[in-house]
This record gives sequence, structure tokens and C-alpha cells, in this order.
Amino acid sequence: MSASPANLVENQNTQAVGFDQAAEPGVANAVEISNVTVAYRSYKERPTTLKETVIGAIKHRKFRYYETFNALSNVTFNIPKGQVFGIIGSNGAGKSTLLKVIAGVLPPTRGTVKVNGSVDSLIQLGAGFDAELNAIENIYLSGALHKKPRAEIKRRIPEILEFAELEDFATTPIKYYSSGMFARLGFAVAADRNPDVLLVDEVLGVGDERFRKKCEKVFESFLASGNTIVIVSHSLGNLSSMADQIGLLSRGEFTYIGDPATAIERYRAQDYKTRLTQNNS
Repeated sequence: MSASPANLVENQNTQAVGFDQAAEPGVANAVEISNVTVAYRSYKERPTTLKETVIGAIKHRKFRYYETFNALSNVTFNIPKGQVFGIIGSNGAGKSTLLKVIAGVLPPTRGTVKVNGSVDSLIQLGAGFDAELNAIENIYLSGALHKKPRAEIKRRIPEILEFAELEDFATTPIKYYSSGMFARLGFAVAADRNPDVLLVDEVLGVGDERFRKKCEKVFESFLASGNTIVIVSHSLGNLSSMADQIGLLSRGEFTYIGDPATAIERYRAQDYKTRLTQNNS
């Protein structure tokens, strides 16, 4: 079975699933999501030639070879500035899809997304790196892709290398790096960009315990500046201690947004597992 994004999908009588979270007085929203749906086309079979298409249309009266399913279904919620908003759910619940929508790399089929300020993501560490280049050259490459002035990139290089603990390997092509070295460089480069809204997808396990504590201090400093973090993780213990709110996704819909302990309790409950089983049947 293959799937592709659907730019146009049929009208569906689906009631919006959302949570009206008003920001505290004097606190604006960093992210505003309204009735967002992301639909994909699932092809169980499809003609590969014009002849098969014509025969199917004339002989079998078959004009459509796909079904439509929603990765996200009419999702509505807001994230106040300066908060850590966690997203949890089973595999396939729509967590990474939602992050990509907020990041602007995946346009929704329907609905609106508003991010107040700059947004950056720690979704795939090292994305855009060239394996043939060394650490310094890749820092320049990443900075250029994000339209940073060359002088600013040059000024930041020593701190990035120090944080990644790669000063002794700065001129070594990264194709010779271990997975841990590569991940440390990816995190250091991405974290250095300092956006208003940071999207994080399963990167809390970067490096050893000592380096993870360094990463946590980066998040703390980021929040102290009044910025916002949206984080997807299966590390429920870390999320519980970090997040101001957690949203529980199930099959593309939020079933709960609010207190982290309550969200995790509902995720672990039998009702959540039963809902997945029913939706898969």
C-alpha cells in the first residue's frame, strides 16, 4: 500500500476536535492551530498505463483508485508563549506530522497554522549535512542555509565545537564520525540558532548521560529567554518533569490536553489501548 498527500479531498462530516486554551492575561500565543486536517491518499491498486486507465473507466466504471485517510483530523489548540508543550501518543498517532505542520514544511489539507515569531526544529539532527565535509564546513553550510551572515557563523564556530566536544575533530570529514559524534554536532548546530519556537522530535536521547544534561541546560536557557518548546517524545519521565502541558494524540485527534501527569495516565490506561484496537478494526 502506498500513500501520497491529497491536495483535494472529499468533504467529510467530521466534527472539529480541539481545546480552547486561552493564554494567561498579558501572555500571547506562540502557536495557534485551527481546524487542521492533513489528508493522504492510500493507493491499494493503481493503473500504470493509459490503456489500463481507459479500460478501468469503460469496462469497470472505475475512476478512482485510492482511499483517503486523515493523519490529522480537525485539530485545534493554542500554545502560550514561554511554555513547554509535550505531545505523546502511539506510533502513527500523528505526532511527527503535527510538528511538520507547525514547522511549515507540510502544508495542511485544511485549516490554518499561525506561529508568532521564528520557528526551527530539532526533528532530524544533522539534516542537510554533507558527509564529505568536515565539522567547520558543515557549520558554515548550515548557517548559509538559514541565511546567517558569514561573520556571525565564524564567530559562533568555537562555541558550537566546544559544546559538541569536537574541537579535536573539527577538520575531520564527518563521514568518519561515530553516530554519537554526528548527533552531538547536529544538536549543537541546531540549538545555536535560537528561534522563538523550537520543535523537538525524539532527540532527548542524544549522547551519553553527561551530554544529555548539557542539552537539558540548553532547553532551560531557551525557556528562560521566554521562548517556546514543542516536544514529541516517548520518554514520559522527561516530559513529565519538563512540560507545562501535554497533549495526547490518538489516530490524528487530541483526546486530552492539559496536566502532564493526567495526560500520561490516560496514555497508559486501558481505554486508550482499546480505542486504538477499535480504530484498527
